This record gives sequence, C-alpha cells and structure tokens, in this order.
Amino acid sequence: MMKMNFVVPCLLGLEKPIADELKMIEAENVVCENGRVLFSGDENILARANICLRFAERIQILVGSFVAKSFEELFQGTKNLPWEKWISATDEFPVKGYSINSTLFSVSDCQSIIKKAVVERLKSKYKIEWFEETGPVHQIQFSIMKDNVSLLLDTSGAGLHKRGYRLEANGAPIKETLAASFNYLARVRNYHTLYDPMCGSGTILIEGAMMAHNIAPGVNRHFTAERWEQIDNAVWAEERERAKSLVNMDSSFIAYGSDIDEATLEIAKINAQRAGVSDKIVFEKRDIRDFEPKSEKGTVIVNPPYGERLLDSNEASALYKVMGEKFVQKRGWAYYVISPSEDFEYDFGRKADKRRKLYNGMIKCNLYMYFK
Repeated sequence: MMKMNFVVPCLLGLEKPIADELKMIEAENVVCENGRVLFSGDENILARANICLRFAERIQILVGSFVAKSFEELFQGTKNLPWEKWISATDEFPVKGYSINSTLFSVSDCQSIIKKAVVERLKSKYKIEWFEETGPVHQIQFSIMKDNVSLLLDTSGAGLHKRGYRLEANGAPIKETLAASFNYLARVRNYHTLYDPMCGSGTILIEGAMMAHNIAPGVNRHFTAERWEQIDNAVWAEERERAKSLVNMDSSFIAYGSDIDEATLEIAKINAQRAGVSDKIVFEKRDIRDFEPKSEKGTVIVNPPYGERLLDSNEASALYKVMGEKFVQKRGWAYYVISPSEDFEYDFGRKADKRRKLYNGMIKCNLYMYFK
C-alpha cells in the first residue's frame, strides 16, 4: 500500500472538527493549521476521507513542498517532484492556484512555470514530446505563502459539500459542510429531537439526521480520483461498503423543520428523500413567531436570514428579539444560532453560554450557543 501525505482545505473554524473526524477514520499524523488540516494514510484512507468527512472542502495529495523566490527555483522545485507516480502519459493535468505575500506574485506566470516543469519531468520519464491530455483529470493545485510552495493533486473533483441530495435550494443556502458542523458543535445524537424553525431547503436538519444515523455524506457521489489508474477501483468499492455497513437507522431521533415559504418546504422534502432521511424529518409551514416545541427536550439549530444575506439590519434585529422570546431558557433545551451581528446577544435578550467564530462563505459570523 502507498503511504501519502494529504491536505484538507476547510472553512476557517472547522479545523478541529475535521481533525477529530480524521482520527476517527484512522488517519495518521493529523495536524491542524489555519484553514487546513494535514494527515497521512494509504489509498483506503484517501477514499475513506472523501466518502466520510462531513466538514472538509476537498482531499488533496501533497506531492511536495519547497521554498521558491525566483521562477528558476519554482521550475526546478516542481521538476524534482515525482509527478510520474500520479500522472500517466495520457492524463490531463491542468494547473491552478494562488500566491500570497510572496516574491512570486503573478499567479498566471507561476501557473505557466509549474505546467512547463511538470511537462519536462514527464517528458524525461515517458520519452515522449507531446501530451495529448485526453485521460482522467489530475488537477494540480499550487499554494505559495510567504515563498513556501505547496504542490497538490485534487482527488475530490466537485467540492465535498456537494453530497448529491441538494439539487435544489432556496435563495441563500448554507453549505452542507457548515450545516454539518453546527450539528457537531451541538453534539446531535441519535436520541435527540432536533428543530430548525427557519429551515429553508432543510440542510441543517438533513445533515443532523445523516450524522445521527452515521450516514456517510459522500457514499452516493463520485470523486475525480476514482478514474485514476493509480488507485484500484476495488478500494473505492471496499470503502463504500464499509461506510454503508456503519449506518444505523434504528433510533429515536426525530427532526422538525418549519418555514413560511411553502415552495421552499417542498424542496426540503425532496432533498430529505434524496438523502434517505425523509422518515426522520417532519416539515410544516409555520412562522417562527408561532414556534411551539413538540417534545419535552430538544435542540434548536437555526441559520436565520440576516443583514448581509436577506434582511436589513433592523429587520434582523427584530427577528432576533422574537427568537429570544420563543427560545425559552429551560432544562433539557439547547439553542444554536449563527449570526454576523455583534449585537445579537443584546437583541436576543441574553448572553450566550459560548460563542464560536465561523465563516458563512465570506461572511464572518458567530455561532451563539445556549445550553445552560
């Protein structure tokens, strides 16, 4: 089995949850950095990470790292790496990336130099002058940070937030990876009653139901590395079977989702059905002002519309006051609300027991947690 080093880029604030997940799937040498997590493993771990990780954006193989302050150093550093281990004579290998606070600041020039260096390396290995690039895609990704170059190969293709169940969404959908992280931070379990009184297309509830029943988020989708000849197809089949064997639908978990928009609720129902959790979620048309718990205990997770997304700041403030009135402090109840507003606690009417800084796209937010 091949041992490889990997990089998992992620939304800021999700490094620790991803590291915890990686340890659970038996990845090795797990290390957190800002905006990414490093780990190592073999082909099975590569496939398992793609299929099972809930909070990661994608899985990349770290081909190599070096320092480059000139184009010659970038060319030679790239050429010295073992690209033939991953790229066959007919494979497609586009290049993209970024450069931040580095001597080599022109992304397009770096892109050209790296492409040329890989071509020269492969020419010497395959003894050919022309690469038709008609085979499977091996996307080369570069990052240059303070002159430190990392060269990677993307194994995922479409971002891992694309589970395959959400073919439709409402006007301001939350990323599935972020929705899953809310459920993780709220410690949702298979005996919980989960609520989202502003559920939109149902993503938070669907991710909660999938987590509670150990349904791997990527089990029903495909990944770009599945087409690579360097990884046996049997590995992917084995890891999918492993993931399916760990699903346990025998639970007391139930989720309730409500929204004022009937068309959006229909989308939510379809999404839940595609995800295989429709019998675990009840959807109904209801305004948050009419929120009524249906259980003695419960966990509420909500991503309300706010100033930078759908409402102006005054409307958002009024909404937070309504939530403060409806989300009553009571034993057995916990509330989790994501908002970019620094005045949220004032509008809501009480201080959060804990705050967690997260990013919803490019919007800096806090997850306000009430559990005492």
